[in-house]
Amino acid sequence: MSHFPKAFIFDLDGVITDTAEFHYLAWKKLAKELGLSIDRQFNEQLKGISRMESLEKILALDPSLSAMSNEEKERLATEKNEYYLTLIDQLQPDAILPGIEQLLKKCVEQKVKIALGSASKNAQTIVEKLGLIEYFDYIVDAGKVEKGKPDPETFTTAADYLGVPYSDCIGLEDAVAGVEAVNSAQMFSVGVGSFEHLHHADYVVEDTSELIFEDIIKQYQKQREAGKSTTT
Repeated sequence: MSHFPKAFIFDLDGVITDTAEFHYLAWKKLAKELGLSIDRQFNEQLKGISRMESLEKILALDPSLSAMSNEEKERLATEKNEYYLTLIDQLQPDAILPGIEQLLKKCVEQKVKIALGSASKNAQTIVEKLGLIEYFDYIVDAGKVEKGKPDPETFTTAADYLGVPYSDCIGLEDAVAGVEAVNSAQMFSVGVGSFEHLHHADYVVEDTSELIFEDIIKQYQKQREAGKSTTT
């Protein structure tokens, strides 16, 4: 019998829902207060990394801000999060990306465990607002890990909690750093987005509507079988 995975670990932003626009608007507002201007192209660099790392990238736009104290940085990061929280307050279940709820239902049906592996400290709040909380066996957010993506800790923490070997896990990501994290954890990586950006993933789909449970399993099994034959 073909090998069957035991857990799916989902990224949040860009996979389950798209709060990237809210992050962008919140960072843009904060940058404007600092006399800086950021655009959508710059915002691409902020995807999938932590709040403090994002802030550092924005501050680096103005060398005169390099001497800012850690307290001041913390204050700014908190301010950005407050902007963001007022924006996500309007989140509804209709903000779930296409195909995601069907995929979660299929995992439950097939007794595959489900975890969330997010760089967001607001992960639980967002999943609750989307009405998806009951699907998740575990949520890993920025508060539960020391090293953010591309370090594999987010994914290995989820697998360890679920008691599932890493090779039995499938990680779903839309960011380059996220796919690197899944690969570093020795899990099967599914990239959502352009092949050009995510060619290092084991399997790539253009958007979430193409995340079909049976197709993912087929690709996972094909890779596992190929791996077995090269090691035997």
